[in-house]
Amino acid sequence: MTFVQGRADMSVMEKLRILADAAKFDVACTSSGVSRGNSGQGIGNCMEAGICHSFAADGRCISLLKILFTNECIFDCKYCLNRRSNDVQRASFTPDEVCELTMEFYRRNYIEGLFLSSGIVRSPDYTMELLYETLLKLRRQYHFGGYIHVKAIPGADPLLIEQTGFLADRMSVNLELPTAEGLRTLAPAKSREKILTPMRQIQNGRLEFGERLLGRESGGAVDDAGGGCGLQQMKGSGTAVLAERRRRRAAFVPAGQSTQMIIGATPENDFQIISVAESLYRKFDLKRVFYSAFVRVNDDSLLPDLPGGPPLLREHRLYQADWLLRFYGFEAGELLSEERPNFNVLMDPKCDWALRHLEAFPVEVNRASYEMLLRVPGIGVKSALRIVKARRLGTVDFADLKRMGVVLKRALYFITCRGKTMYPIRIEEDFITRNILDVKERLPYGISGDVTYRQLSLFDDFQVPQPDAFRLQA
Repeated sequence: MTFVQGRADMSVMEKLRILADAAKFDVACTSSGVSRGNSGQGIGNCMEAGICHSFAADGRCISLLKILFTNECIFDCKYCLNRRSNDVQRASFTPDEVCELTMEFYRRNYIEGLFLSSGIVRSPDYTMELLYETLLKLRRQYHFGGYIHVKAIPGADPLLIEQTGFLADRMSVNLELPTAEGLRTLAPAKSREKILTPMRQIQNGRLEFGERLLGRESGGAVDDAGGGCGLQQMKGSGTAVLAERRRRRAAFVPAGQSTQMIIGATPENDFQIISVAESLYRKFDLKRVFYSAFVRVNDDSLLPDLPGGPPLLREHRLYQADWLLRFYGFEAGELLSEERPNFNVLMDPKCDWALRHLEAFPVEVNRASYEMLLRVPGIGVKSALRIVKARRLGTVDFADLKRMGVVLKRALYFITCRGKTMYPIRIEEDFITRNILDVKERLPYGISGDVTYRQLSLFDDFQVPQPDAFRLQA
């Protein structure tokens, strides 16, 4: 395959510097951002360019080489640093250069895997074919068995995406912006239909070739049944390729797929964004939706000014809400609504929900269901499981809850143990809000501290006992 890779005299390390920096806006992983040499008295060192961290299903932190294959692009998306009209330094790897970089970084114990994305050069098919050739060489010629996360290019031939899916551990297709209207405004060359098509293909491929089939019979190694890596050659033997895949039961994208949305570039509210994420989880079986606070890297009248900088607090609240959708049994309609479309900047979404539903509290930890325990601020998935297991053997008290990892400075306003609260408290929104903000929340930069609540009464001090205040039934 003939590939024009930009300036011929550019070294691999120059390309790495450019293309690792160009990949930093893809938040599917987090860049280490540090370079540290070895003094000779210790073990190991750290390299800044391209090293990022991800987490395995078992909780292990793994280091990845995070790069773009090329920052050249035929599109002119308003929000993108690498858009066609920008005057930026361009660079492109060859498949062999990516393979050699990956292997050399791996041998030096810098990384355990590869995160490979790309701009669109020439056409989606041409770009996807390059990514496929890179992964094929890495697996076949270099015998690399480590983790690989690669981007599926919207608009590319489905056969190319399928072939790449048998070589990668995870694939992702960036949704870019939450709504089709925002996409038409800032990225008119892209369409929601083209983005969702490979998502659906990956989902269907996982159902057909993935874990269900692996559970029935042992899988074989991925076989290059096509013989070559050209698109026309693969199409010519497409039937044989698919038949071989079905026979060998090779795993297709075993680590699942993810996506990313840019937050703050278009005027969607939090309710719209979290509703889109909920729909993606339900309809496309995504493993993760990533939220990227918009950073204004281009001067364009269609882009917001953001005088306060990137909306990082908003991004943080969306991640917290996303966690509630995936692991805590919440729905988007419970957290927000059209009448209340944005998250509380002072309070995390779970605590905010609890304060708006005080009629459900306090709950008795020795009798409440697992699902209800998950809705108590300060109680997480692990601590809820520990409570359920521990109360089979006896009664759980507040000292036990602390040992189980419950954050009592939040939970104490919403629970009882054996019918009693931890301290004499009032189950009122103003009282709980004041105390939670005072104990835990440091107000974000730029948020005024003169928040007004109902005026204190004579008995609002929690040190003053009130009749039956400490004996609240669940």
